[in-house]
Amino acid sequence: MSGYGGGFAYFYDRLTENVPYEEMAARIAELTERFGGKRDGILLDLACGTGSLSERLAGLGFDVIGVDGSEEMLNIALDKKFDSGLPIQYLRQDMRALDMFGTIDVTVCALDSINHLADKAEVREVFEKVSLFCDPGGLFIFDVNTLRKHRDVLADNAFIYSFEDFYCGWQNEYDKADSSVHIWLDIFESNDGAYRRYSEDFREIYLSHEEITELITQAGMTVLAVYDGYTDRPPDDMSERTVYVCRKA
Repeated sequence: MSGYGGGFAYFYDRLTENVPYEEMAARIAELTERFGGKRDGILLDLACGTGSLSERLAGLGFDVIGVDGSEEMLNIALDKKFDSGLPIQYLRQDMRALDMFGTIDVTVCALDSINHLADKAEVREVFEKVSLFCDPGGLFIFDVNTLRKHRDVLADNAFIYSFEDFYCGWQNEYDKADSSVHIWLDIFESNDGAYRRYSEDFREIYLSHEEITELITQAGMTVLAVYDGYTDRPPDDMSERTVYVCRKA
């Protein structure tokens, strides 16, 4: 979710209406309790975007800090906070340069935000920052895309999303060399018979389970469990997203 900005932030929530934020938040709360995390402690929502997940987690009783690099995304998150009245604190920070005022009990990074980093070195930076500000015994829960999602689902496919007042053209280009996917989004908003165009492009990298485990270990954390998305099932060949639960040593 981090990194989106400009006009695209305005359309983000409508393009992600199918994301089951309620279920994700409930699952994160369940995993926190299962692995001994503090339900009443501070939870960091890293790359929080427009705050949809932050809102749900705060509603479940977490003391939430949301961090994102996009001012436009955070402005929308602040509007939601104003409407809900939930005591969420938002900070504009690049997650590679995370700088907290104290330690964090649970850190969450959802919706393949890790895949939006440029390379393995940047992932290492983020993992090290999370570990640095994590309470001893604290948890880090994050998700990443699988090889199947990049190779078979996103692949070289194109999609069209049509709404009453705008439509979005989505085009992918899969790189066999490193299994990354370059994504181009073009949004056309209807405006008195004409259309205003917004464009966004980004790349999603692929990291194997072995690479993730290595980077987590190097950052001073341990992988406790891996799941098929936000379910209780282990990942398999059909999984499109895997969720990692890690603990700081």
